[in-house]
Amino acid sequence: MTKLTAKQSRFVDEYLADLNGAQAAIRAGYSAKTANTKAAQLLAIVSIQEAIQERMNARSERTRIDSDFVLHGIVKNIKRCEQAEPVRDRKGDLVYVETDDGDIAPAYKYDATNVLKGYELLGKHLKLFTDKVDHSSEDGSMSPQPTIIELVAPDDQSSS
Repeated sequence: MTKLTAKQSRFVDEYLADLNGAQAAIRAGYSAKTANTKAAQLLAIVSIQEAIQERMNARSERTRIDSDFVLHGIVKNIKRCEQAEPVRDRKGDLVYVETDDGDIAPAYKYDATNVLKGYELLGKHLKLFTDKVDHSSEDGSMSPQPTIIELVAPDDQSSS
């Protein structure tokens, strides 16, 4: 890997803070007027790409936060919002409520907004939803393919 200049290395560090190239360029000392262009140029350099990936991998190892961690967290929160388990307090003890019948029962709560948000995040991860429309043809080209429609006359029912 090619050695980075001090400014490039600072850009990599700043880029990893928020993944915003223009802001990273400014914080690394590049001109604010040309930050967008400079960030694009820097991010196109293979050694910078490698440094970013290397530092992201090291951070992932250090924090043990990876895609599995995030997905497990989303699923855990969906289950919590759906209340697959009773509500527990900070100590882990069950929270009890009085029912309409006057009985005492473990508390359950359904949080539809956050359940749907969790499923939305999982769906995005699985690429179930997309904002892009694929206009390519079956052969992968963008050329329109002719549509053949065969018109068939209905059976003559006037002779019955």
